[in-house]
Amino acid sequence: MALEPRRVDYSPITQRPPVKWPGGARVAFWVAPNVEHYEYTPEFDGLRDPYPRTPYPDVREYAYMDYGNRVGFWRMTEVLDKHGIKACVSLNVAVLEHFPEVAEAMVQRDWDFMSHGIYNTRYLNTYTEEQEREFYRDTIETLKKHTGKQLKGMLGPAISHTVRTPDLMAEAGLVYSTDWYHDDQPVPIKVKSGKLVSVPYSIELNDGLLFHGYGIHYEGDYFARICKAQFDQLYREGAQSGRVMCIALHPFLVGQPHRVRYLDEVLGYIMSHDGVWQTTADEIAEYYIANHYDQAAAYAASIGAAS
Repeated sequence: MALEPRRVDYSPITQRPPVKWPGGARVAFWVAPNVEHYEYTPEFDGLRDPYPRTPYPDVREYAYMDYGNRVGFWRMTEVLDKHGIKACVSLNVAVLEHFPEVAEAMVQRDWDFMSHGIYNTRYLNTYTEEQEREFYRDTIETLKKHTGKQLKGMLGPAISHTVRTPDLMAEAGLVYSTDWYHDDQPVPIKVKSGKLVSVPYSIELNDGLLFHGYGIHYEGDYFARICKAQFDQLYREGAQSGRVMCIALHPFLVGQPHRVRYLDEVLGYIMSHDGVWQTTADEIAEYYIANHYDQAAAYAASIGAAS
């Protein structure tokens, strides 16, 4: 039977070479606020309707998400500041131009940024190769212009891709993707040139799905409970080989008045432990590439060659 080529080699976490984080930390903990902007009347690409509830303009959904940049972002940021969290923003880069006050607040805090596209209403799926190359050029230049930072990673806009996406990301100089949330550690992604790694993101600890997704609705107390439970398990396992924990936030959701206290509760719990490297996806990717990438890639390739 012919096997489909893989972007990521299989490697069981119980057998691969151990990961050691800075200072002997057990868990690399990062927080990913999704700071987004949804267009009021986006262009329809013929494939995906950004507002599936009604034909746009969908005032209800547009306004709900707009709450994030008007109110929720500021409430969420106050809690992150309280616990000394340096965030890595999953950023629709157009936010930097539409909402300069939000941009200034993020830059003042020296947060890191990964691309989440231009808008969260424009997807990669239908892009030609040259259109996708231009997309990376635009996001890199826009981020540099407004923040002074070099773009290093991406969560695809609405987690959309083409088959070329990893290769073109690496070609553009990016070193990590957070779309491949299939592991509790970074892992190498095969690309034509350069090095690209998967940094664990989260669909489980993600307020977008818990509070607003797929017809299933949970609330803040459940969010707090599963965040603590996941941390406890990863913290135990991290004594043998370092783990990654991500909490993915959306300001229009976690920044609601009745929910923000649960974020405060979770961050207080996690940051009360020793052995936590509070970091960003940029820092995780760069550390992993410098210290673990080659050994991990060689081990995973050896398993593939033997199978």
